Amino acid sequence: MTDTPDLPEGYEISADPERIDAGRVHHWLSTDAYWALGRPRETQDSALAGSLNFGVYETVSGEQVAYARVVTDRATFAWLCDVYVDPAVRGKSVGTAMVAAVREHVRALGVRRVLLATHDAHGVYEKLGFAPLEHPDRWMALHFA
Repeated sequence: MTDTPDLPEGYEISADPERIDAGRVHHWLSTDAYWALGRPRETQDSALAGSLNFGVYETVSGEQVAYARVVTDRATFAWLCDVYVDPAVRGKSVGTAMVAAVREHVRALGVRRVLLATHDAHGVYEKLGFAPLEHPDRWMALHFA
């Protein structure tokens, strides 16, 4: 497993759901995240309520600058999703440090498998130990219209 990158000075990570700026997260995802464009606020709020939520915050202002959530049974399986870093702080390793913290959080729960889907960030996740599915032919999906 790769080393856990340090969060840059001036930022902190929290898994406290009370700190999540739900309005900001909804705006980010519904307007700028290719996988969630147009997602209704009610849907996002339901997703938040049913997930482990992580945020990165500026230590001085408390402003949220990144978000990730994990859908999990907290025992065997986790799905990492909705990873988003505010464009103003991209390139500072904030997102990489956040995902590393998420990885360690779910590892401490005893989870043995974490999945995610990405269109364009394979290199970021590979640095943190993620790899393509070994047997993608064993996985299936059910999509509702």
